[in-house]
Amino acid sequence: MDLLELARGPVIQIAVYVLLIGSLWRLLGILFLQQKPDFSEPRQAGGLRGALKVIWTRAFTAPVFKKATVYSKVLAYTLHIGLFVTIFFFVPHIVFFTDVFGVSWPGLPNNVIFLVGVITVGVALALLIRRITHPVLRLISNFDDYFSWFVTILPVVTGLIMPIRFGVRFETLLAIHIFSVALLLVWLPFSKLAHTFLVFVSRGTTGAILERRGAKT
Repeated sequence: MDLLELARGPVIQIAVYVLLIGSLWRLLGILFLQQKPDFSEPRQAGGLRGALKVIWTRAFTAPVFKKATVYSKVLAYTLHIGLFVTIFFFVPHIVFFTDVFGVSWPGLPNNVIFLVGVITVGVALALLIRRITHPVLRLISNFDDYFSWFVTILPVVTGLIMPIRFGVRFETLLAIHIFSVALLLVWLPFSKLAHTFLVFVSRGTTGAILERRGAKT
């Protein structure tokens, strides 16, 4: 078995299994957390409404904090949008999703995806520099923060290198790219990257609690 067959076969399959099982484990762990009973009388009904409201409103910065957070907020949204576009609108990726799920959608031209990928890497570097140079962020950052940054941006970098080649066989670069994706999938459910799906759980729970207490959200 050569490197590409190994990457496209058992490595990516095992990574997907770890992602699914790990994500389920995290969700079940939260679901079965022991909570103290709340005997207070609800001031408002409709926990689902409160949950959905906070999931939506927390996607935006409160007016009082906008000026102080506009730089980091713009970078963060640009990074997430860039990752979304490169993952779901690159034609070879769409072909992969079609083979797995049987659904397809229009993709973007390769040069557009390449530009988005370069911008995404640039924004990721700006966020890393901010984390390193900001005294508070540097103080509260740990291995999880830096390694999560690394495994998130690595597939984008390896994808950008593929059309350039640098004298390396395309099959080898593709295998490296798939290995980087597998590393991301394995790391995601056990790290801070789990906010990919836990963010909706945490915000929804907060919203439901605030709704019960009659707090303004």
